[in-house]
Parts: sequence; structure tokens; C-alpha cells
Amino acid sequence: MKENDHTLESEMTLTNRQGHPISDNQNIRTVGNRGPSTLENYHFIEKISHFDREKIPERIVHARGAGAHGYFEAYGKVGDEPISKYTRAKLFQEAGKRTPVFVRFSTVAGGGHSPETLRDPRGFAVKFYTEDGNWDLVGNNLKIFFIRDAMKFPDMIHAFKHDPVNNLPDPERMFDFVSQTPEATHMITFLFSPWGIPANYRQMQGSGVNTYKWVNQEGEAVLVKYHWEPKQGIRNLTQKEAEQIQGKNFNHATQDLYEAIERGDYPEWELFVQIMSDDEHPELDFDPLDDTKLWPNDQFPWLPVGKMVLNKNPEDYFMEVEQAAFGTGVLVDGLDFSDDKMLQGRTFSYSDTQRYRVGANYLQLPINAPKKRVATNQGGGQMQFKLDRAPGQNLHVNYEPSVLGGLQESPKNGKDHEPHYDANVVRQKIDRTNDFKQAGETYRAFDDAEREELISNLVDALKICNPKIQEKMIEYFTKADPDYGKRVSEGLAKAKASLEHNSSAAADKAVKDAENMGHKTDGY
Repeated sequence: MKENDHTLESEMTLTNRQGHPISDNQNIRTVGNRGPSTLENYHFIEKISHFDREKIPERIVHARGAGAHGYFEAYGKVGDEPISKYTRAKLFQEAGKRTPVFVRFSTVAGGGHSPETLRDPRGFAVKFYTEDGNWDLVGNNLKIFFIRDAMKFPDMIHAFKHDPVNNLPDPERMFDFVSQTPEATHMITFLFSPWGIPANYRQMQGSGVNTYKWVNQEGEAVLVKYHWEPKQGIRNLTQKEAEQIQGKNFNHATQDLYEAIERGDYPEWELFVQIMSDDEHPELDFDPLDDTKLWPNDQFPWLPVGKMVLNKNPEDYFMEVEQAAFGTGVLVDGLDFSDDKMLQGRTFSYSDTQRYRVGANYLQLPINAPKKRVATNQGGGQMQFKLDRAPGQNLHVNYEPSVLGGLQESPKNGKDHEPHYDANVVRQKIDRTNDFKQAGETYRAFDDAEREELISNLVDALKICNPKIQEKMIEYFTKADPDYGKRVSEGLAKAKASLEHNSSAAADKAVKDAENMGHKTDGY
């Protein structure tokens, strides 16, 4: 290419901050198209690490939250089998064994004081203070996600957040992104149904969303998905009901959780897992590591492994709920990562965010510190207030190995899990995307009221969108189910004749109403 030849790059070509043109902004680099990610994912790491630092001190996502303390009680089995067959994680082994937990519930896109009635996934993050150290199970109420590759996460959140120029919410930005992201069709189907607005935190499901692994004493692994099922039952809200509640109280879910625990009405969830052998499963029409998909429970049944009870409110919101820091990489022995591309990206991003948001020593804060001894050779950084050293350790030795009284490696608790890979390192989508089948199954599984609410909410949001975006979304919904696409299309056609019901038009009218209804007064 000659120095002045710009045929391969234009002013609209995406680059990174080094000026490097980006030819693939869709896929992280992996061993094979479904394998683990590699550390030299320079573009992804630069992109996600900048994203982690975009806001301070509030969380970029999951800023609005509430939390509580409690315990997890193990059943000692997975279904009817001894749990040791699948995992050696100590917290699961004995029936009746209790592990302290702290749970943070949250909304995702809104700021720290945004209404808890907004249409949004809800975060469901559990910190287990186990005898082997902390385990964080970080997920959402919905069991799937919008994207399957972590490369797209900053773009997704940017599209879902307020416009960077006028700081106003704009559904066109969101659907602009979604219309170019077909795998999001399934999540959009859930989000715009009543499932997109849980009634409160106590009566919603939780999920690990991503695929993890369990490892037994022999180093053998299986794939697992986690599901929290509320014993209080599940309740969701329609858009109209949410707006009625918001007009009276936009902190209702935080208040509901706090007051329930104060009066001794302790919320409970049962933890279920689905188990699958750790291979590619060519018999399935989707990739089991794809987090936009559900595992069919008739093929992979939900198996109970324990229950969680929340029985104590925080003593100080900031110290406990706001400073609570979770990470998908926080696993204990017997638990492991799968090659789920979103999980691999989240595992870097979460802990990186906490070091930036709370500080390098965030794990010394009581809410984040394990309830067991800690001995490391780490030190320094802002706000360090203790040494992580062992009794009798030679304080001159902050390295390992050493024969001068330093820390020693732990003996292994079982055989290492050693997955094998034999594939090229590539930037590629997974082979079995199948973006629309499960979205259609979900649509057909909804009852009539849920389908009616879904169509109404989608039409209300899509009315203001560019026709190209509308056409693409109708195409996706039609591929999921012909009736689904037809009803959205018909709804949009009717909406053109009556923009008053448009959410944007209603918002515009509210601005004018405020001016007209405002009571004049003299200055003082």
C-alpha cells in the first residue's frame, strides 16, 4: 500500500486509540471458534479496560442496588446423586452445611438513583464466604444475555445508556445496535415482555447466565449452569403497572427487601444446576457455551443442590452494598471456567473494574474480605491498612519460593483439570449461532397476556426508530415466529397514524405539560 493510498481506510474506519484500523470488532481471539480466549487480545483488553474506567465512583453498570446478608445451606447431593461425583467444592459436600453469603441485587443500565421500575435486566450477585475463600456467583435474573462475545460489551452498554450529547434515553440507539446483533433477539423477547420488569427483588429468579465447570477429585469436569428459584414465587409487572408504582415510589424494590427482612419475612431461594458433559455436543442445534441460549430442561433437568436464606440487613449501605465488589473469576477449588466467550471477557473486566472503582486494596474491606486467613506477598497501593502476612512469616521475605521463612505453596486437593485444545487461534463466530429458534420458542411459551404486553412494548419503543431499524427488527421477529413479526409489523403500521401513544411523543408532551401546568409566581 502506498503512503497516500487510502482505499483500504476511510475517515469512518474504526481504529483503536493507537490509530490501528480494527478489521474485526465482533470476536475476541480464541483457540478455535469456541475455545478459550488468549491473553494477547490487545484490542479487546484495551477496549474493555477503558470501558471499565469510564465512570467514577459509581458503577458503570449495576449502579442501582440493594443487598442483604444470609447463608447458603447445602443439600450434600445434586438431585439424588452424591455431589462429590461432580465437584469437590467443599461448601456443597455435607447436607446442612451453612456458608455465609452477601447478595447484591441491582438494575443494570440506570444510574445510582434511577427508578427501580425501569425495563432492564436485574443483577443477582452472590458472594459465598467459604472455608476455601470467597466464591462470587455473578449473574442476572434473566437466564440469557444480549451478546455472546465480550468484544461487544462496551458497545452494547453505550447503546443502552443515555445519548452522550443530550444525556437523554433514546430507544433508537438501543435498537440500532440490536438490529445489527441478531443473537440479541432472544433477550429482547424476554426484556420487552413482563419479564423485563420484576415486581421486586424477593420475587425474581436469579441465574449465573454463563456456563461454568464443576471439577471432581479426579480432575474430571462437567459443564454447569446455575439457577436461583425464589420460594416466594415469581412476580412481574406490565409497563402500565410499573408506571403507576413509579409515580408513587421509585425505590420500591429496595424498600420491599429491607422491610421484609426487618419484619422477619426472610426471602429464600433454592439453587439448581443443569449438568452437561464437557464436549461440543453436536447433537444440539446450538453451542452450549453460547450465553444467548437456554439449555432445554427436558434434556438437562434442573437439579437442586441447596438453598439460600437472607436474614440480615446491612448496617451501612455504603460500606456494604456500595463497596461490595464481585468478580466472575472468583472461584474456589472444585469450580472452574468454561470457554464461554462472555465469561472469559467478564473475568478480566469485573476485577479490573473493582480495582479502579474501589481501589487496589478493595479485598481488604470487610464486605469483600474472605472469612478465613489470608496470606499473600502483595502490598502497597492506595488505602492499604494491613499486611496480608502469615503468623511467624519472615517479613523481609515478600516473595516465593524462599528458604528464609517465606510463604509456601499449598498441597493440591485433587487432580488438576487439564482440558486439551488443538485448534488455530482465530477471530471467528461460533459455528452454531441459531439466533432465532429459541426466541420463537420463548414467544410461543408466553401466555396471551405476556405476548400482548411484549408486542405493545416493542411497538411503543420502535415507533420512533429509523425505518431501516424497524425493518430489520421485524425481519428478526418473523424469523423467530411468523406471528411475532406480523404483530409487530401491524402494530407499527397503526402507530404511524397515532403518535400520541408513542413513548417519545408522550415524553415530549410531558415536557410541554410541565411548562403549561407550572404555576406562575413572583420572584423573592
